[in-house]
Amino acid sequence: MTQKPERKFYLKQFKAISNAISTYEDFNLLVSHLSEGVCRAFKVKGCSLLILDQIEQQLFRVSSHGISDEYLSKGPVFVDEKYCSILTGKVELIENMLDDDRIQYPDAAKKEGFVSMIAIPIKYRTSVTGVIRIYHDQVLNLHESDVDSLCVLGNQLGLVIENNGLKNFVDHVNMAFERLPPRLVKGYCR
Repeated sequence: MTQKPERKFYLKQFKAISNAISTYEDFNLLVSHLSEGVCRAFKVKGCSLLILDQIEQQLFRVSSHGISDEYLSKGPVFVDEKYCSILTGKVELIENMLDDDRIQYPDAAKKEGFVSMIAIPIKYRTSVTGVIRIYHDQVLNLHESDVDSLCVLGNQLGLVIENNGLKNFVDHVNMAFERLPPRLVKGYCR
């Protein structure tokens, strides 16, 4: 009989991380603190935040904590029909990373000491823009409310990622305008 999981992520932790997501100006620092905070709150072996490149159909790591450089450089992480979380936008629990065909690098997981993983989608509106992967050296058994809280944080992070991308785009457009001769931009407002 499986023991009911203990709740580990209460309002205090949720508020702190939620506040950080909404106030950090440095995206890299935000995701670094977020991945570390997840590891500490849930006492898990590792956490990685990955962003989806829709053209390449590949996940790119933007932050991790508790994971070796060797594991991080194991190879590209491609999105395919087997990896449901990115395609469906739903939480995916993999209880045995060594014997699940959704895992692209089971030997690397074994060497790293990972047994299980939960994938929390990072969403912006209805689009999945990435995933929060939480790894552990035993079967993960998270409280349903903790998973719900992580999903809400994933949605907030998706908004930050989208806004960060739009801000970068606007900054690039403004820089391009500044480089144009004044006669070409006369009459345009910025």
